[in-house]
Amino acid sequence: MESQARGKNLPDINHLSVLAAMIVLAYTLGRFIDLPSWQISSQLPGLYIEFTIDVNMITSLLVAAMTVAGANWLMHNHPAARGRHSLEHAILPALTALVIGIPLSSVPVGLGWWLGLISGAIILVLVLIAEYIAVDPDDIRLPTATAALSAVSFALFLLLAGALRANGVRLLYNTPALVIAAWLVSLRVTNLKLHGEWTIYESAIIAFVIGQITAAFNYWPLTPIAFGLVLLGPAYALISLFCNLIDEKPFRKLIVEPMVSIFIAWGAALIIR
Repeated sequence: MESQARGKNLPDINHLSVLAAMIVLAYTLGRFIDLPSWQISSQLPGLYIEFTIDVNMITSLLVAAMTVAGANWLMHNHPAARGRHSLEHAILPALTALVIGIPLSSVPVGLGWWLGLISGAIILVLVLIAEYIAVDPDDIRLPTATAALSAVSFALFLLLAGALRANGVRLLYNTPALVIAAWLVSLRVTNLKLHGEWTIYESAIIAFVIGQITAAFNYWPLTPIAFGLVLLGPAYALISLFCNLIDEKPFRKLIVEPMVSIFIAWGAALIIR
């Protein structure tokens, strides 16, 4: 009976609907509200800094912050949470909400934009449900939720890298954004794979390496998807390597999975470049 109960916990449908509706409404209003952009520029010795703060950027950041609060609100009501704050379960939903806004901001309002918004909202709801399941380490659906969340994490990183590349973001901004994203993805995926263990320093090492690779390949003539795959391969490989090291896996398994992941990702990038 207890085992069956462990597999039936789902977020409150009313709370989930309110959160999803607020996010959809925020992105919708963001496209129809016309606010002046704020351009910041500065000439430093040997470096010219310029970036623009517009309504799309403000909307994405506000939606990400709202998702953090909403996810914590949902997880706080989980029976296994016992009233504790669950900020680790807000990392991936916030990243999902933020990444969804990047392609939406560059697509004109039309059928494609509405389909993208609806698809993004559905993905976000599924991520929130999976995170809710992951709150309880004894939930019988945890392996499925862990696999789904890990897959979404890597897909979001690939989408973010490709979107930044497609928008022609400068190296000065591209690298820090992908370093932060790599750190957050590494934190969440390793936390899931290691059953709640935090790898703050290991994730920082992974993010640093990804930053170096980003800088190295920034000016290569790669398509957005190929550029994302070039970064995704090492990110997956390093996460797998650290998880295997912590779990004290055999040497063969320790090395084979990371090498295969890099080979597949870079091979695909070479084909579609």
